[in-house]
Amino acid sequence: MKHLISINQLTQTQLLDLLNLAKAIKAEPAKYSRALAGKSVVMLFEKPSLRTRVSFDIGINKLGGHCLYLDQQNGALGKRESVQDFASNLSCWADAIVARTFAHETVEGLAEYGSVPVINALSDRYHPCQALADYLSLAEKFDDLSKVKLAFVGDGNNVCQSLMYGAALLGATMTVICPPGHFPDGFEVQEARRIAKAHGGDIVLTSDVNDIAGHDAIYTDTWISMGDNTSLADIKAKFAPYQVNKALMEKAGASYFMHCLPAHRGVEVTDEVMDGEGSLILDQAENRMHVQNAVLVTLLG
Repeated sequence: MKHLISINQLTQTQLLDLLNLAKAIKAEPAKYSRALAGKSVVMLFEKPSLRTRVSFDIGINKLGGHCLYLDQQNGALGKRESVQDFASNLSCWADAIVARTFAHETVEGLAEYGSVPVINALSDRYHPCQALADYLSLAEKFDDLSKVKLAFVGDGNNVCQSLMYGAALLGATMTVICPPGHFPDGFEVQEARRIAKAHGGDIVLTSDVNDIAGHDAIYTDTWISMGDNTSLADIKAKFAPYQVNKALMEKAGASYFMHCLPAHRGVEVTDEVMDGEGSLILDQAENRMHVQNAVLVTLLG
């Protein structure tokens, strides 16, 4: 494991090892308090962030490392200075690069031209750190993740695509329920299904909300991804039947609700569900730090 660019680049063993290490770091943080001693990690962010920036910064500090944050005030990656030059220069000083970008190709370029590990902290194609935190949160509720049935409702975005790969590797069942025209990328679906078949899992796509029945957890995200200029009014009518509310939770028979945040309360999900007893949103947020620390320890340890 040289980088974390996408979950589909992991083996099942690597994924399970990361989750188990995250559990260990969470349970005994003091044991890992010097794991990154003498190490420096640069965070390159083209997009604003709450959970990603804070969880990486504080997490690196808890591991005894040093974090340096660079945002767009230093110039967008590939514009003020080429991605190649960014990567090669940062590799002279840093021990790892964490990148939160618009284009996935930027993350790939950093990994290609740099000589240090690169972690994808979000791109337009994938959000592997989020999906790892999500499966850690589910692993704290279910002994066997291969038995979990997860439903993703809404827009088949980067989070959805990373979740598909995670489910596929774990041998779990994931149902993606989207309005027509808003499914995940066709190539990603076929690749996830190929991996799922090898591990006894299943990736199901449907536009019928009634197919929600029989799932353990329901996951949703904003209907418009960050950086998308589409007006909410233009898509609200199309997505309204896919709102996660009490009725949908009951129809699914789901015990848990999940959201990567930030959320538009009262839009893709109601307050009643977000703040309900089965909501895992804060577990997911906290677990971002623990799984990211597991990734850093694995890459730099």
